[in-house]
Amino acid sequence: MIAKTEEDFNGLKEIGKICGAIRDELVDCTKPGITTKELDEMAGALFKKAGAQSAPKGEYNFPGYTCISINEEVAHGIPGERIIQEGDLVNIDVSASKNGYFADTGISIVVGKGESILQEICDVTKEAFDAGLKQAKPGAKKSALGKAVHHTAKQHGLTVIKNLTGHGIGRSIHEAPDHIFNYYSRWDDEILKDGMVIAFEPFISTLEEEVFQSDDGWTLLTDESFVAQYEHTIILTKEGPIITTL
Repeated sequence: MIAKTEEDFNGLKEIGKICGAIRDELVDCTKPGITTKELDEMAGALFKKAGAQSAPKGEYNFPGYTCISINEEVAHGIPGERIIQEGDLVNIDVSASKNGYFADTGISIVVGKGESILQEICDVTKEAFDAGLKQAKPGAKKSALGKAVHHTAKQHGLTVIKNLTGHGIGRSIHEAPDHIFNYYSRWDDEILKDGMVIAFEPFISTLEEEVFQSDDGWTLLTDESFVAQYEHTIILTKEGPIITTL
């Protein structure tokens, strides 16, 4: 969407703040011994308290309030009885709506002490996000964000997931622009507009550049790579990007 009115900005900021707070609460509670279902039930209670609706559940009938993915699971992991272990790479993705406005945010973390490469890809993903954010301004080409992400990954001997992308958001969970690549595409020359709302989400990988869907019909996997994500919902403005999900 293109945010134009004070109502738009306030509505986007409200749901962004809710999603960001729930993401942070789940991160704080992600400890060895807890199940992904227990984390998801916390999120469900927090959504209810905030008067917000889970986007995966409400829009796609996803079997959970949030997507929680572990290790080989890159995204769209279904909350269940899997117990989080010391050293796991965990991705927590929170998206929701309130009063007709949507927000989407996610982060990958290492639980306790894990392999050094796991913390490295989490750190590089944040670095890639920050590099792309500098290009997120009205009048710039959308492809500049992906170019910055891929360049950052390559600087660290890593790569990106090419079949997972950011997207437009605002009045629905996915809307135009349909994709924000994590790599440079010469033909992807759409110009970013003032007020445009996007979910920008770099995925940095240790090896593979594509994910595949598991038999459960939801979870996206890799064969032999670790992948980290970092995502925020952003309103692009001439004065600079507004991150609603901080």
